[in-house]
Amino acid sequence: MKDRSYEAVMARRKEIMKATVGVDYDRYELDGIAFDYERLMKDTSHPIASIRRIQSETGVGNTPLIELKNITRLVRSMSKSGYGARIFLKDEATNPSGSFKDRRASISVSRAKELGYKGVIAATSGNYGAAVASQSMKRALKCIVVQECYDSRGKGQPEILEKARACEAYGAEVAQLTVGPELFYYFLLLLEETGYFNASLYTPYAIAGIESLGYEIVEQSNTLIGRNPDFVLATHAGGGNLTGTARGLIKAGADQTKVIGVSVDLSGLHMASNRDFNRKSFTTGHTGFGIPFAVLPDRSDVPRNAARALRYMDRYLLVTQGEVFYVTEMLARLEGLQRGPAGNTSLTAAIALARELPEDKTIVVQETEYTGAGKLPSAQLTFARDNGIEIVRGDPIKMDSPGKRIAIPESYSQIAYKEVNMDDLRRSYIKQLMKQGVTLIDSDFEFLSEELKIPVTKVRELVKEVSDDVDSEK
Repeated sequence: MKDRSYEAVMARRKEIMKATVGVDYDRYELDGIAFDYERLMKDTSHPIASIRRIQSETGVGNTPLIELKNITRLVRSMSKSGYGARIFLKDEATNPSGSFKDRRASISVSRAKELGYKGVIAATSGNYGAAVASQSMKRALKCIVVQECYDSRGKGQPEILEKARACEAYGAEVAQLTVGPELFYYFLLLLEETGYFNASLYTPYAIAGIESLGYEIVEQSNTLIGRNPDFVLATHAGGGNLTGTARGLIKAGADQTKVIGVSVDLSGLHMASNRDFNRKSFTTGHTGFGIPFAVLPDRSDVPRNAARALRYMDRYLLVTQGEVFYVTEMLARLEGLQRGPAGNTSLTAAIALARELPEDKTIVVQETEYTGAGKLPSAQLTFARDNGIEIVRGDPIKMDSPGKRIAIPESYSQIAYKEVNMDDLRRSYIKQLMKQGVTLIDSDFEFLSEELKIPVTKVRELVKEVSDDVDSEK
């Protein structure tokens, strides 16, 4: 019997992953830091038509694109004359388990079935667990969801607990753990002992599943307004949502559409920290890992993360928890749509952004998610207060403090966003490489040009800046 100690299992992680994910990542490694990203995606995925066919078999996709006419009217009422872009919402809550994660799960589970696996395992505290469980039942596969659920006091967020119940309702076995490094260890141990498929969020299959979302946005936008959208706002945590959507936009011919990532500002909180784990008020897509995953994508549970947000992101905006709670109620009151709240993160940024754009511009908010008792703002704000978070009314820009205070706007005019400097993210990416002792070779600069969405000359400038900073710190 193999050694089950933490050290032994972690030492076997590459071997375990190779056996359970159906991808030989070594085939795509190039000289230096580079790997052949496009070949990885091409070899391990399906054409967009096949992706859509697979998803249609289990009722995934073809979600409606809805114009938020009342919210657009409100935006125009507080914008200068001729301004206030039209806002559209891709209602992903109409997928089988209630979120866009069904798209990711549908292709992963289909691949597991195709390769002859008897079951799948996913490590997630979010909507993805329910999506994998739902899709597994549709494909007659067994399912285990490993869920980071509690802090050391045994306290779990109402949203996470609700998702555990959803997974169990679909027939999955749920393993609930406390926050900490044991999650990955236990995940690997179960993969090795069951021989099940690794339905990771970060495989090419999971990313390819979201391409249909971007593709549908282009089709529906052209039907509704006769052209491609000017902006698509995508919630960003691990990067898969934005990456897959952007790739779908490009495949549908919308390569001029600007892709903007949006996250909740949880600066100062460390989401792998036992203390900080319950000091955020909602979880799905907003675990505090948005910036870390952007600047070090291969920190994920597969050798090469197929989610590469900086390859596709034109801008990156942050909003506050209080603003998202406010917009969640706004969406229900003005548009009759009870969604979120985590799925309303991009909508929050869209409302602020629309004020700055002419009336003839269009913004698509590319996802919503289902709501439920554990997701309601009332449940999440009560949980926050019970964990010592102050809840106040006022201007979030002046009053919000992640982990200490949630400031809910007093007026829609207080909805804003904070811009993240993209070059700062690129510098951080390069710095992470240098921390690993990497010496860049010529071909690496071409790879980084693609990774960071900038010319090679700009890469060389940033590398020199980072090198000088690192030397000065020594």
